[in-house]
Amino acid sequence: MYKVILILSLMLFSAKGYSNDSIQYIKSEADSAYIQNQYERAVELYLQLANECKNDAQLYYNLGCAYYRMDSIAKSVLWLERAAKIAPDDSDIIYNLDLVRTKTIDRFIPLHEIFFLRVYRSVANMFSSYKWCCIGITFFVLFLFALALYIFSPKMSLRKTGFFTAILFLLLTVFSNVFAYNQYKIAESSIKGVVMSTSVTVKSTPSQSGNDLFIIHEGTCFEIKDDSMKEWAQIRLSDGKTGWIEKKSFERI
Repeated sequence: MYKVILILSLMLFSAKGYSNDSIQYIKSEADSAYIQNQYERAVELYLQLANECKNDAQLYYNLGCAYYRMDSIAKSVLWLERAAKIAPDDSDIIYNLDLVRTKTIDRFIPLHEIFFLRVYRSVANMFSSYKWCCIGITFFVLFLFALALYIFSPKMSLRKTGFFTAILFLLLTVFSNVFAYNQYKIAESSIKGVVMSTSVTVKSTPSQSGNDLFIIHEGTCFEIKDDSMKEWAQIRLSDGKTGWIEKKSFERI
């Protein structure tokens, strides 16, 4: 009877979208299944919610952990990467993603990155796009206070302080918005993928008759360079190697 009620509730809300109460109910059932080591059931329920609740980092994180418990490394990497894309500042997500990556077969030495770009990425990844927006708003309010101090203060020393402080907060506002936009674009983009097949032979051309370049295995992440073809995509690995693989062999992050 219990299972019948759960199935009927899923069918009901799949037609009209989930209400907040149903989302919480299904989530609690999924969490309970996970705690009871019923990982397949937990994944089934989490996927139901993932189709309805887009860009939910915690939900994606739960899916990644459940798949890891099922020894489905490729899918675990996929969902944890999706979670990290939304919440790059979440230490639990990053820790578990690094842990799962150690279970993959392929190892690559990343290309040397320009110092400026490395610093930029490190700073941008400190917070999610939402948090950067909040920080930007805070700096803008402080900019307005400093500007008011510059305009209305009767003392020259305070006006100078207000002037330079306003410039500082204005620059911080601009940088915060740049970082927020950068994180938003990353969260919304699908320029990376994860190999889902056990192994994939990377070709020199988008054809089965192309030369074999190298082999990559499940769980390997890569950048999608060319997505214009229907069945093939050109990829680039972190060590700079490029080639073509069939789209059916991977999923987008």
